[in-house]
Amino acid sequence: MYYYNSSIYTKDQLAKLGNAIIFLAEKITPLSKTKLLKLIYLIEELSVKKYGSPFFNIRFDVWKLGPVSRDLYVEITSEPDLLEPYIIKEHRNGGVFIRPKKSFSDDEFNDLELDLLGDIVRVYKRYTADQLIELTHRKHSPWYTTAQKNGLLEHFENDLANTSDIEIDLSSLIMQDDQKLSLFKGHKEFLEHSKRLKF
Repeated sequence: MYYYNSSIYTKDQLAKLGNAIIFLAEKITPLSKTKLLKLIYLIEELSVKKYGSPFFNIRFDVWKLGPVSRDLYVEITSEPDLLEPYIIKEHRNGGVFIRPKKSFSDDEFNDLELDLLGDIVRVYKRYTADQLIELTHRKHSPWYTTAQKNGLLEHFENDLANTSDIEIDLSSLIMQDDQKLSLFKGHKEFLEHSKRLKF
């Protein structure tokens, strides 16, 4: 088990995240830090919408530039630690870009997950980081509704805040679908229970 920024990750979870980033970095070049952060969120959002289960089961908070996994942000802003076996970070033209350190391994993914990764690349490959930020800011998106509910929109618009520690509840995407909602809750409970057992 690994401790990181008050979060605990299993080796399997890190392998899944690391290989998903490798998949994206192999298919999308160049892959900027901001674009990667948005794509990781969109993978999670699409997985919950389509299947009622989180893809990575990582936390996303409401930040000014959209939903962000704070741990992943720290990991690819500083020198990679947890993801060191998977990625290389490069500074180019005033930006941070991510390259794979080794070839993609599909060991951590089922067929539906591999299809979902392919869909994400196909749909968003040519989007810029700014376009992805706009997409995650769309009205009625989980980011927008959470920011609005917690009075953050005005703070962000007036440059009074850049980040928050308010978590985005992705179950809001499937509130009208009892079957998916039940799957989501059951999957989250199973993963949390598994983490405790491994700890």
